[in-house]
Amino acid sequence: MNLIIDYGNSSAKVGIFQHQALVSKMVFTGQDELRHFVQNFSGQSVIISSVSHSAEEIAGWATHFKSVIILDQKMPLPIRNYYSTPHTLGVDRIAAACGAKAMFPDRNCLVIDTGTCITYEFVDAGGIYYGGAISPGLKMRFQALNQLTARLPLVHPIANPDLIGNSTVGSIQSGVVIGLIEEMNGVIRRYEEKFEKLQVILCGGDTPFFENQLKASIFASPELVLSGLNSILIYNVNR
Repeated sequence: MNLIIDYGNSSAKVGIFQHQALVSKMVFTGQDELRHFVQNFSGQSVIISSVSHSAEEIAGWATHFKSVIILDQKMPLPIRNYYSTPHTLGVDRIAAACGAKAMFPDRNCLVIDTGTCITYEFVDAGGIYYGGAISPGLKMRFQALNQLTARLPLVHPIANPDLIGNSTVGSIQSGVVIGLIEEMNGVIRRYEEKFEKLQVILCGGDTPFFENQLKASIFASPELVLSGLNSILIYNVNR
């Protein structure tokens, strides 16, 4: 069994894999809960990806594993990284790109990760990662309108808002939700014009909100980052 730990800004997603298959997934919001789980889990290998907490501290809880790997920008990957500043590349973006290539090894892949930020990652059919784009996520856009203006309220997203908002709340919902959907559709269209046999993969926390609202044919994989981390773990353990 492989243990996959993806520690984000507010919680840790943990996946248990049997080879390439995701057997179970959990979310921990407290370090004590995560520590207790890791210390009492029996597995062969663990990989840790963290953007907010010390990965070295988490690794210290897993000394009973045969292999303990901390993901960083220098780690060997099952893809070739052509990003011009690899030292600045977020480990979550690396994992998403690796997950796409593991899932669709012979396709050009565009990954759209709908988390705090919307990230776009492109991996070609030859396994080369080139980069992509970063833009504000759904909740961030609502928060920005509220926090960076004097009078606009904090509004929550709704699916399929009216195109013409007839109130301030409705206008914000229209602008943010429809604007973001059109952004995604536009980015997908431009990639489709440039690359043949493009596979679009949607992942991240807001996947359920967007997966039925995009025009393009997409593959929804909310746990793509966990799968990508597992592919990186397998690649390094077998080297």
